Amino acid sequence: MSARILIVLLLYLIPCILNAQNEGKECMLTEEFTADSLKNTQPEESKFLKTSKNIFNKAVDWFNATDTTYILPNKYNLTFMLEQSTWFEHYRLGISGENGNQVLGFAPKVNTKLGLYFGWRWIFLGYSFDLSSLFKKEREKTRTEMVFNLYSAKFGLDLYYRKSGNNFKITSCKNFNLSEDYVGTNFSGFQSSIKGLNAYYIFKSDKYSYPAAYSQSTNQKKSCGSFMAGFAYSQHQLTFDQSKLPQKIQEQINPSSAFRKLNYTDYNLSFGYGYNWVFAKNCLLNISLLPAIGYKKARINDMQDTEDFSWTKWVNDINFDLITRAGITWNNTKYYVGATFILHTYDYRKDKFSMTNSFGSLKIYAGFNFWKRKK
Repeated sequence: MSARILIVLLLYLIPCILNAQNEGKECMLTEEFTADSLKNTQPEESKFLKTSKNIFNKAVDWFNATDTTYILPNKYNLTFMLEQSTWFEHYRLGISGENGNQVLGFAPKVNTKLGLYFGWRWIFLGYSFDLSSLFKKEREKTRTEMVFNLYSAKFGLDLYYRKSGNNFKITSCKNFNLSEDYVGTNFSGFQSSIKGLNAYYIFKSDKYSYPAAYSQSTNQKKSCGSFMAGFAYSQHQLTFDQSKLPQKIQEQINPSSAFRKLNYTDYNLSFGYGYNWVFAKNCLLNISLLPAIGYKKARINDMQDTEDFSWTKWVNDINFDLITRAGITWNNTKYYVGATFILHTYDYRKDKFSMTNSFGSLKIYAGFNFWKRKK
């Protein structure tokens, strides 16, 4: 092995020695190889890093691109906000049968929360608590509400989970022959839960700002609107015990209402429009509607729908949903105050009964920004 190495070294060294003698230059084998390796590898690595950096910078610029004649970016890094929120939900059960089209409505008691929030740019963290729970002697069944909203320039995202308690009341009772009014009567035979996500894209985000109306992270300087498109996925679980209804209603209710559980999954595509109206200096009013067409797959009483698949059946599983938003705010970049209203509506329909459920919130807030950003 040593003889082979010696021969290889001689083959490299002899030309170098001859060249050095002829031109009076020194030749070093290791230096040549080191220089060549640097020349071959360094430009490729730099080119790769430069390309990656350019792609990242262009993506950030595209994501945050705004027309400053319409939208003024927030000048501060941090914010503190006090918020009062009112949460509500409603369920409308439609029942078809021999006694006509009957309607029963149910809703839990509206609850009000007070929250403190601390934010960095468009991320808010905080805690809220139910004001009425401070004065209740009897504890009701746990009621859970968790909502995460992301309002960025081009994209928006809603994540939510809600589980009802046991404090429902009858809100409507139509097409029943009753001697007394049962609206407002307590009803413990209804419970629900919903979880899902809603994502959407704003087409004209350089001039139309959703964050200006709902997260106070920008300021809308001139009125503008934009079309929006989105996708949503949600899971609904409803339980209904009609034996806990008032006796007179039980005697007249159509047999098609005799379901104990209704679980359905909803996939929908939405397309709508939102508009920011700057009606005075630092004052903004937003209204947006996102109608959606949804496909719902259901299980009734823990049984999968056993009907044979057909084009007609597939079409019958398509229903319509709606997401409504409205917001009004005054924001001078340092201090802000305002209110927002958000409502999600889902519609499930079959031949003999239908269920329309909706939930939403009304929020009133006030806060201030601090720690100004560097230019």
